[in-house]
Amino acid sequence: MERKEFLKSAILTGAVGAIAPQLLNAKNSETEKSTYDTLMQQVGFNHLPNKENKTMNSVIHKAGTRGDANHGWLHSKHSFSFANYYNPERMHFGVLRVLNDDIVAPGMGFGTHPHDNMEIISIPLEGDLEHKDSMGNVAVIKQGDVQVMSAGTGITHSEYNKNKNKEVKFLQIWLFPNKKNVTPRYDQISIRDIEIENKFYQVLSPNKDDHGVWINQDAWFHLGKFKKGISDEYKIKKAGNGVYVFILEGEVEINNEKLSKRDGMGVWDTDSIKVKASENARVLLMEIPMSI
Repeated sequence: MERKEFLKSAILTGAVGAIAPQLLNAKNSETEKSTYDTLMQQVGFNHLPNKENKTMNSVIHKAGTRGDANHGWLHSKHSFSFANYYNPERMHFGVLRVLNDDIVAPGMGFGTHPHDNMEIISIPLEGDLEHKDSMGNVAVIKQGDVQVMSAGTGITHSEYNKNKNKEVKFLQIWLFPNKKNVTPRYDQISIRDIEIENKFYQVLSPNKDDHGVWINQDAWFHLGKFKKGISDEYKIKKAGNGVYVFILEGEVEINNEKLSKRDGMGVWDTDSIKVKASENARVLLMEIPMSI
């Protein structure tokens, strides 16, 4: 099947954007490659440092520079190369390989598709997302929830907008794992009871007994909702890790850099970062290993 025909078929089956990128960049004979192996071939130290910043290494990804894929039923903004969006300077940040900002039309969604050896995190921003997988899980996640899926030896799943009258908006995040071929697992939590205003609070870690969900990687995710003028300092939990900050709403300052809604900033070679809200803001902070 020619590439153009394959893409058309994928769109019709509701698989574009959530299936592994190699399915969208290859002819049909190549689609048996695993998610992990294909994405590992694209790895390189390409988070280019901000030369103006003298105290730590950093890279800024403004919202308007992201890849933009509008399939009608799905409108996705890619912070890193994904599917038909390819930028050799935007392949990954450390183990963070995918950060997609997705909007799915009413009643539409991603058809059943495979993953393996990838830690997949979904954070709904608006609406209700229905999940079904080959482990027998059937669930709905909504704003205030965090979902994780360790693909391990391999799973299939589907995701659909549960509502017929409004869009669903969510972040889809993929991290390379620190262990391959683990037993697949699924988990989700509500973060409404642990939310703290004007301070970063943890929603994900590598530890089963810690706050939030856990994954097979030395990564910690924190969310923060801040009033204008409030600041908070985040201290790196593991030496050598970096932090990717993604602005969900509002405007913040980090080390004299101004960031607005959906801007991203990666920081490494530092022990801590200070985030100050220039306007009311909501921020996702992802601490992740810089080496794979």
